[in-house]
Amino acid sequence: MESDFSIDKKVVAITGAASGIGRALAVRMAGAGSRLALADVDLAGLQETLSLLPGGVDARVYPVDVSSRDAVFNFADDVVRDFGAVDYVINNAGTAFLATFEHITLEQIDRIIAVNLWGVIYGSKAFLEKMLPRRNGCIVNISSVFGLLATPCSVAYTISKFGVRGLTETLWQELDGTGVRAVLVHPGGINTNISNGSKAAYDADFERKVMKANLAQMTTAPDNCAEQIVQGLLRGHKRLLVGNSAKTLHVISRLLPNSYGYLIKKKLGF
Repeated sequence: MESDFSIDKKVVAITGAASGIGRALAVRMAGAGSRLALADVDLAGLQETLSLLPGGVDARVYPVDVSSRDAVFNFADDVVRDFGAVDYVINNAGTAFLATFEHITLEQIDRIIAVNLWGVIYGSKAFLEKMLPRRNGCIVNISSVFGLLATPCSVAYTISKFGVRGLTETLWQELDGTGVRAVLVHPGGINTNISNGSKAAYDADFERKVMKANLAQMTTAPDNCAEQIVQGLLRGHKRLLVGNSAKTLHVISRLLPNSYGYLIKKKLGF
């Protein structure tokens, strides 16, 4: 049974909208009548996303580096200036490096946390300030199945996604009764550029084996993921498990919190 939530004519701000899940969400929400504020560091990619939207949609693009606090807060101000208000913010921008903790550099860890965690913190804080006075709005934070459990060679990514989960689950409690809701999304196995971007982090046998196994799990198309997210938002769900194996991994993380690593390594072929 669906709730009375709607995205028709709603102002939706999406970070990481130049590709992947962010682009797919933009296309899906535009088709449902949303007004879109699309942000990314990749302006050319944003323009390509814009070209994929239905004719007549009210959409604007904003070059934004979500690791910059000033840039994100300015983005929130710009959205309200250009659209009058904001109804949804989808903190989706992300990056990844694939390497063991031994091999990943501190600079790479800093970059992942700056984008994946601080970007979500900045986005949640900046847009919450716009929503609370209206007693209306929705903060959608994109975590990962790696925010449910850990896997080899993704330590910094996992740290960031567990952090997004902790932030959003805290908001569930703090925002109760305010008119603003928070939604936590755990995508799994989504075929996006983020998997390709992690290839160059470190080239060793263990990393190559994990990369090959991970890529084999990337079977869910971004548009399918976007559809699942939109349907979850419309139904009023606060945790969305979308994509390949997400629901299964959630169950495993709860039933076997101390020993799921054995099953993960077996699934990866170790």
